[in-house]
Amino acid sequence: MNVWITVKSLGKRKPALAKQAAELPETTNTLRQLIKNMVAQQVKTTQHKKNDAEWLAYLMPEDIQEQAAAGKVGFGAIYNDGVPDVEGAMATAVTAYEDGLFKVFLNDEELQGLDEPLSLQEDDNVVFIRFTMLAGRLW
Repeated sequence: MNVWITVKSLGKRKPALAKQAAELPETTNTLRQLIKNMVAQQVKTTQHKKNDAEWLAYLMPEDIQEQAAAGKVGFGAIYNDGVPDVEGAMATAVTAYEDGLFKVFLNDEELQGLDEPLSLQEDDNVVFIRFTMLAGRLW
């Protein structure tokens, strides 16, 4: 099924990831499965970008305009040569949710329980809001 994914970060005007279509398996029945499926999809996308970056080392004018509209122009280079551990990344994402580092909303309603039943429909809007830790001094 296709859903629309947006990633936002508090304190920033533009979303970190503009609204994009994502293909999720029909077995996505809980928030835990949704997070794991999104992590697996992002790891796969990163691996494809790493392979594609070796072939294309220049930008066409239309690429520059498209990236400028999104807010960042770059070659898409990935500097980490390591192969990501999908299972480890999934566990880290679930732990980050449990620790309150991000929230997930489905059609403007917050999803709270990791293992509560979840009913995703075609063309639903899923929003991930990432919280930023503030750093400062204690006097």
